[in-house]
Amino acid sequence: MADYDAKEALAAVNPFAVRDPAMVPASRYYDPAFYALENEHLWPHVWQMACRLEQIPNVGDWVEYTNVGKSVIVVRTKSGVKAYHNHCRHRGVPLTEGGHGNCKTKGFICPFHGWRWNMDGENTFVYGRQLFEEDKLDPAELALREVRVETWGGCAFINHDKDAPSFRESMGDVLPALEARGMDKLRVEWWFATELPANWKIAMEAFMEGYHVMKTHPQLQHAQPSLYNARYGNDTGGLGPLINPNLDTKGNIAEAIETMELLNEGMSGLVHAKEVAIAKQFADVDLPEDPQQGVMAWYGMVMTAITEQLRAKGEDVPDVAKVMVEHPVEAVTYLFPNYFLLTYFTSMASYRIRPTGPETCRFEIWSLTQYPEGEEPEVPQEPTVLPYDSQDFPMIPRQDYSNIPLQQKGLHSTGFDFMRLAKSVEGLISNYQRLIDGYIAGAEPEKLAAATRKLGGNFDGKIFDLDL
Repeated sequence: MADYDAKEALAAVNPFAVRDPAMVPASRYYDPAFYALENEHLWPHVWQMACRLEQIPNVGDWVEYTNVGKSVIVVRTKSGVKAYHNHCRHRGVPLTEGGHGNCKTKGFICPFHGWRWNMDGENTFVYGRQLFEEDKLDPAELALREVRVETWGGCAFINHDKDAPSFRESMGDVLPALEARGMDKLRVEWWFATELPANWKIAMEAFMEGYHVMKTHPQLQHAQPSLYNARYGNDTGGLGPLINPNLDTKGNIAEAIETMELLNEGMSGLVHAKEVAIAKQFADVDLPEDPQQGVMAWYGMVMTAITEQLRAKGEDVPDVAKVMVEHPVEAVTYLFPNYFLLTYFTSMASYRIRPTGPETCRFEIWSLTQYPEGEEPEVPQEPTVLPYDSQDFPMIPRQDYSNIPLQQKGLHSTGFDFMRLAKSVEGLISNYQRLIDGYIAGAEPEKLAAATRKLGGNFDGKIFDLDL
């Protein structure tokens, strides 16, 4: 009876909860009531990537981060990075209104009555102080309210919940694997953003599995069919996902180089042009005739050359071959709730998705790579904002963006009540959705963190028991 009562209580709070792990209710992607549940129970308790640290390199530099109606100022102080709720302690007016700046000299000044705060959140000026009762001007009460902030991987992450487990405790073993790839040394090559007419979860789920490559990104499928057919098709035998049994060693290498070129053309940082150029140096070397031996030897040569040649140019890249063996990661790493990192050799792409309404979201893409010291480009403080159907987007997100709005429309079709997930390769979609349900149900923070840790390497993964 107790279990029944608990389920009834949960249904009353969250009528769109996932009951069957392989069946996700369509209403979760458009119902205003479920959107409100996320805003109330999810976003105030999770770690959110607020900014890249190269945006705030100097003492006093600040940026504003906003999501679901909450605004936070992230600022570099003499003692490190801090974050504050963005409101004047007098009448609640935001101290900043979008953008970025430096507060070292003037501090933060309220545009309404001119009250001021320094970078450490201390109130430094009250206009007409004599007009107030002294107990209304207690320094501790006037100080800006701090938001938890932790730095990792070249980014600042914030959390509105002072009692939530730390960022590292929440994300788990995937962090050291990414750190080994020199994440904190990567810098922004470019930064794009767009508004998508789709729920934020629909936009995210396009990057939780590679099952869609065959139809959505046909150029990748055609370039290296053995890779994708081995993972999603019927080619369960053979020589492995990197080997096309119908080609000799040179043919397989040609396929691999073409795939790298397409990934660079389609996403830039995912496989950087400088890495493709190095790989092409080995397009016609002597290798074992056996494709499996030859291709593996070729990848080893390419990874060694990438490491040596980029280091020779002054880039502090890791030993690529060593990292691949000792710290393997999937092609896409998901950091709950809304941040992705896409890896290959030494560069990366990253995605951040934020809801702007029940059926709209802001989608941002960064291309990240290393530069020799002193040769870093100017840091973009704002993204280049494009229409979602702009031809100026790289090919791969452009292809994904062509599907996402259509899928949002299809969710409203009469008779479409559930997503039906493949248990072996679409498990991440089920797992993160049920983790959201855990937040809505008020599960214990330690259990939520334990479930979150399971998602880091879950790209193309299975449905898990999350114990929530």
